[in-house]
Amino acid sequence: MKYKQWQVAPPCPEGQLALERAGYPPLLAGLLAARGVSGPEEARRVLTPESEVIPDPMLLRDMDRAAARVKLALERGERIAVYGDYDVDGITSTCLLTQFLTARGGDVVPYIPSRLGEGYGLNQEALHILSGRGVSLIITVDCGITAVEETVLARSMGIDVVITDHHACKEELPPAAAVVDPHQPDCPYPFKGLAGVGVALMLALAVAGPEERRTVFYEFCDLAAVGTVADVMPMTGANRPIVSLGLKRLDPPRRLGFSSLIRCAGLEDKPVNSVSVGYTLAPRINASGRMGRAEVAVELFLTGDPARADALAVELCELNRERQGIEGDIFQECVRHLEEAPQRDAIVLAGDQWHQGVVGIVASRLAEKYACPCFMICLDHGMGKGSCRSWGEINLFALLSSCEGLLENFGGHALAAGFTVREENIPALAQALRRAVAERCGGRELPSVLDVDLAVDPKHLTVEAVEALELLEPCGTGNPRPVFLLRGAQVHTMSQVGRGRHLKLRLESRGVPLDAIFFSSQGEELGLYPGCRVDAVFYPQINDFRGARSVQLQILDLRLAPSRAQLERAIYDKYSRGEDLTQEEARFLLPSRRDFVGLYRWLERQSTASAVVEDTPARIARAVSRATRRQEVPVRTLLCLEVMEERGLIDLNRRTDRIQITLRQVEHKVDLEASGIIRRLRAILGD
Repeated sequence: MKYKQWQVAPPCPEGQLALERAGYPPLLAGLLAARGVSGPEEARRVLTPESEVIPDPMLLRDMDRAAARVKLALERGERIAVYGDYDVDGITSTCLLTQFLTARGGDVVPYIPSRLGEGYGLNQEALHILSGRGVSLIITVDCGITAVEETVLARSMGIDVVITDHHACKEELPPAAAVVDPHQPDCPYPFKGLAGVGVALMLALAVAGPEERRTVFYEFCDLAAVGTVADVMPMTGANRPIVSLGLKRLDPPRRLGFSSLIRCAGLEDKPVNSVSVGYTLAPRINASGRMGRAEVAVELFLTGDPARADALAVELCELNRERQGIEGDIFQECVRHLEEAPQRDAIVLAGDQWHQGVVGIVASRLAEKYACPCFMICLDHGMGKGSCRSWGEINLFALLSSCEGLLENFGGHALAAGFTVREENIPALAQALRRAVAERCGGRELPSVLDVDLAVDPKHLTVEAVEALELLEPCGTGNPRPVFLLRGAQVHTMSQVGRGRHLKLRLESRGVPLDAIFFSSQGEELGLYPGCRVDAVFYPQINDFRGARSVQLQILDLRLAPSRAQLERAIYDKYSRGEDLTQEEARFLLPSRRDFVGLYRWLERQSTASAVVEDTPARIARAVSRATRRQEVPVRTLLCLEVMEERGLIDLNRRTDRIQITLRQVEHKVDLEASGIIRRLRAILGD
């Protein structure tokens, strides 16, 4: 198991039935009900994200000043630089504002710093370059909220700065012409989960004015959707209509760059949703920035030349393959190091040969593998640039803030952040980070929990039912992809695919055959073998192969399924320890009158041959089953014996794996319902 605990949400049969009666298929109805959506009207709202209201962009603090300064620059014919980040959010933000302002007659220069040469955010070198090119206004997108010194320098050079960002704010804000960030403490904008491209879109809407906002929104929501999904922003509030309508603009794509990239990535005949954006398009766009070539993606989304767009899309795909190879090598190197020298609470690793552009992805993979936050530091001439990823709800921005004295700079989100540190401070930083993580989790291990929506009946896993789950789009934080549990499926075949990196399985559950794929996993390490039974947690998806559509399970985690006897024994042990039972468990354990009668008559027959009956509960249950011609459960048989002992019908002597039973001579009728054991079980059932 990758996760120590699977947390399965309790089902809501009443809510599911109400939704099924309203016309929703059982799989979708069960999922919605388990998530607390129990009425048809509430379901309609959840499944129509376009109906969510986007708050007025003018509610963002300083938006009035930002829009006024941008309008003034357009009126004056000033040269404007749109200064972005090199990830997908920053690239889409840069392209959005560049196109929007250019269409309004602006003299616009898109600028994204080199990840490898300049690093993140505003920097002095870039300011001198832009000043030399006649820029008098810089609009930052997806960066700038911590650029205090750089903003001061820009002002001294006669350059105004308008900051639009969505990262966490420090106490001191840059002295800019306007600072637009929903995370400012006194910002009244009601939704705080906008991506950088979402804030950039709000600026465009503010500049356009109320009359043109609808047109501008539909023109640029495709870029906003891709940046929002790629930056793993919450799929709640304003992000739902932005992403939902943006995805519709991608299927089919209206923008030349997206059309070429979708075709090159093999998505031309497939639906474009949050999954295909997050796992197929975003990595290719991200690869340009990670490999120090962000200008490739920027040009792709700004070009009007179809041949050039195709060439740029091919280049992005090639950069992504190169990135994957480098990332895999660094990951394996780190795993070998951690196997030799394990780290507790937080992983802090540094190297002078690592590629700065890919260590963030490696940090994410290591955090998942070892279930703790991971900090990866690239060393260069005594200075380290770090990327970190969270685990177990640890807030990285707060963590780095607590170590601020050891850092040169830092910024980011709760779940992902970047920082700069001197090489000599790394040991002290590692110690401080581990101590801070330990304090935040109270000395306990960080939770390794996989949240599961619903345990499913395999008969409901049809192509039509899985397709209906698309109504939940867009999925993400706050509205996650559906995660289901399949219990007791038998493994028919298993094989390695993808050059041995992935595991392909053929399963069968209750007569229903199912294909499954488990990425980055091998059968041997899981103890799997043909014929074994497994419990599987998975995303359901449609596999379209040569026109044939079928359901495929994308496995998130697997474990060998306990046998029926083991499950039954676990319920009995839970009862024996005095733990609370569910009604289902109490109903399973509660013996019937026929159980008592059949067992007692069998004991009477055995006692004629021997005064003492000795055997295991399982063998006794099988013998009673043969005598009564009805299936007896060993743990229920054991419970019957305990009731009989309590009521004085037998003497019971328990050994390690066997029990001795001696019948007592009883002159009067015994009321078994008066047993404390029976009363306890009936109380749970409400009888």
